[in-house]
Amino acid sequence: MIAENFAFWVSIAAAVVVVLVIFKTAVVVPQQSAFVVESLGKYSRTLRAGFHILIPFIETSAYKHSLKELAYDIPEQICITNDNVQVGVDGVLYIQVMDPERASYGITDFAFAISQLAQTTLRSEIGKIALDRTFEERSSINANVVAELDKASDPWGVKVLRYEIKNINPPQDVLSAMEKQMRAEREKRAVILTSEGVRDAKINEAEGEKQHVIKQSEAAKQQQINEAEGEAEAILSVAKATAGGLHLVANALMNEGGEAAMKLRIAEAYVQQFGNLAKEGNTLVVPANLSDMTSMIALASNIIGKKDAS
Repeated sequence: MIAENFAFWVSIAAAVVVVLVIFKTAVVVPQQSAFVVESLGKYSRTLRAGFHILIPFIETSAYKHSLKELAYDIPEQICITNDNVQVGVDGVLYIQVMDPERASYGITDFAFAISQLAQTTLRSEIGKIALDRTFEERSSINANVVAELDKASDPWGVKVLRYEIKNINPPQDVLSAMEKQMRAEREKRAVILTSEGVRDAKINEAEGEKQHVIKQSEAAKQQQINEAEGEAEAILSVAKATAGGLHLVANALMNEGGEAAMKLRIAEAYVQQFGNLAKEGNTLVVPANLSDMTSMIALASNIIGKKDAS
């Protein structure tokens, strides 16, 4: 009976030992994870996702790493800008384990090391630029921090993917000064825009007046040209008409009765001009015998000649 009980407890103990050994040696690695296995304290291999059996009491799973992208909050720190202004800057760092072996043996705590390196690199980058540019150069600062961290973390088997600045907090007095500066700058731009508007308006008015004067002068010039052309055409028409009339008179004189008609015309002109003698105050020698037509015609011809001359 005692022997049977002893055998029973021995079998129970053996079963427990077997279960413990299986529990210790059977390893299930989740997706996007990696386990680093050591054999008697020395690196043996890296286990990827799936079910694995370790050698009992010889192999152990020493390190477990997530291969997912990891985000670490970088606490706010005081940085001094190029123009000696203190600003508080915090950010977020995104990293990913690429080589589990180097991440296990390259450094004790890669997350802590990278976060500390991110802070020192950020202070260095902020110190290169002035306060006014820190808000504009966020993308450049982020890119420079990532480049420096990636070079430093490569031996650790860790890839630095991104770094993003969350907040840049200048002191309150600096914020007040910046607000006053921005207000003054806006007022300055408003004054400049107003003066430029007034200047442009005056330039436009002067240009309009100039165009108006030019148009008026061109109109006056064209008017004078048109008047001169009209007078020239009128003079030409009168000359042509006079020439035509003289031509007709000459032809008429050559015909029969032409000379008599001419004398009659001269006599009529004589009578008309003689009636205007009192008005014009001319002194003439009047023939004694007014019935002498020859003398009268000669006298009329003389009067007409003086009238034309005047």
